[in-house]
Amino acid sequence: MSVHGETALPYRQLVVFDFDHTLYDGDSGAHLVAWLVKRAWWRRALALLAAPLLLPMVAWLPTRRRGISGFLWIGTVGDARPIDTLIDAYVAANAPAIRARLLPKALEVLHRHRRDGDRVLVATGAPPELARAILDFVAHQDLPIVGSLGGRFLGGYVTTEHCHARNKMRMIWDHGYDRIEIAYSDSAADLPLLQAARRPVVVNPKASRVAFFRRVLPPGTPILNWGCRSRAGDP
Repeated sequence: MSVHGETALPYRQLVVFDFDHTLYDGDSGAHLVAWLVKRAWWRRALALLAAPLLLPMVAWLPTRRRGISGFLWIGTVGDARPIDTLIDAYVAANAPAIRARLLPKALEVLHRHRRDGDRVLVATGAPPELARAILDFVAHQDLPIVGSLGGRFLGGYVTTEHCHARNKMRMIWDHGYDRIEIAYSDSAADLPLLQAARRPVVVNPKASRVAFFRRVLPPGTPILNWGCRSRAGDP
């Protein structure tokens, strides 16, 4: 039995959690990038100049990775430190605010799954190092995480593999995971994940997306709110 009370079972069902707006109230990757950009006046100025090009790219799914990469590059260009070091600095500088964004109800559900012996995976569009550093606040250091990958490009850092939409499913399978019993997510972009699960659960969706989820997911799919005040869902 682990420190989280997990039990050994002949077969343990796989439970997948999204991270942003599911376990964490907000977009953790965007918060990191904003902090990286705000570190210097010239980074802020460059981001403002590039925003008319990059923001529409972020908003459109096929170009989202490139738009995110553009802002991430602006926030890291000229800084030779590894991204893990920058993430550690961000988390250390913003620890109280980050800790306050972790959703207690979501963490309670996650802990219950682990205690019951389920295999629990976090699959997120954020860098896995960031999600792991945030979950370290609540003693889930050993939790498997699949997230977006990156690398160096022209003196900065960019996202090379975005764990998002259909690509999230491909990355989950590439990591050796099998059929999904339960999936928790807020996002319409995670529809492939929710549809792959035998029991999908929508949490903290945008109010404008509730009707969409009711239309495309099986009747009776729970649509819950785990503490995101700006989001919809049943308490």
